[in-house]
Amino acid sequence: MTRGIYITANDKVTEHAIALLNSIRCYDADTPITLIPYDENYHAIADLLNKNYGVKVYEDLAFIERLSQKLYEIFGDGFFARPNQFRKQACWFGEFDEFLYIDTDIVVFEKIIDNLDYFKEYDFLCCDYQHSGGLTNVFTPKILEDEVFKEEDIQGIFNGGWWASKKNLLSEQDLYDMFAECAAHPEYFDFSKKTSDQPIINYTILKRIPRRFNIVHRPGQAPGSWAGSPQFKRRGNILFDPNRNQALQYLHWAGIRIEPGCPYWDIWKHYRYLQDENPPQDPPLQKSEGQLRRFLQGLKLTLQGKS
Repeated sequence: MTRGIYITANDKVTEHAIALLNSIRCYDADTPITLIPYDENYHAIADLLNKNYGVKVYEDLAFIERLSQKLYEIFGDGFFARPNQFRKQACWFGEFDEFLYIDTDIVVFEKIIDNLDYFKEYDFLCCDYQHSGGLTNVFTPKILEDEVFKEEDIQGIFNGGWWASKKNLLSEQDLYDMFAECAAHPEYFDFSKKTSDQPIINYTILKRIPRRFNIVHRPGQAPGSWAGSPQFKRRGNILFDPNRNQALQYLHWAGIRIEPGCPYWDIWKHYRYLQDENPPQDPPLQKSEGQLRRFLQGLKLTLQGKS
């Protein structure tokens, strides 16, 4: 039985990848990590991550290309804003019997692979409060109107930046079949914020994998993980959720540009320059309207008890 972590990256997200890998290795020196190249511009980041963190490149690159291209073609040219996100579906067929997928705009605050111990009872894991926002960024109301899912199924909605499962739980043909089913009903999916894979992978998991578990529903619940939630407090080099009196497991800047002035910039910067005794100084703070809007949105969600 092998366990490991998959990430997707290219040279463009080198800074994010360094922060993520520094955080993973801060709490876990040994778990193997495999890079799924996001596109052809990955050689510099692959060399750096291999040298500093022991990260290997996914062995069968031809398979990744074939898989992602066919999934892309099922919907047709130009349908998705970021079709390369589908390359992460190679996780199902890689070297690890049990795997965790993590986006690079995340840092972790624990030995994150230990969450796979829930596989004693489940086949699929997520760990977020995406479901508390309802259908947004995943489905449209049409999916309930047509009774594709019930209201209780919607509670299984998850964020596509952190999820875990088991090798070959879905076959390659399963993916093609599910994507074709989705392509036949684009009216079921919310792509208004230019999401690509999240609606489709949610549909697939809710349809095909019944033994799934959202870790935030563990006994005593769990803290949030979205960087747009303003209530988190720093304690040392981790964040703490005072609303639930717990330390965060990870922080995800989903939909938020990571830059000086963004939420929890100090935490990201700590992990990015964890091995650097002289991190660069931040430029003068110029908070954009977009950052302020996202912060206020997070505050609103918090007041509503949804973050």
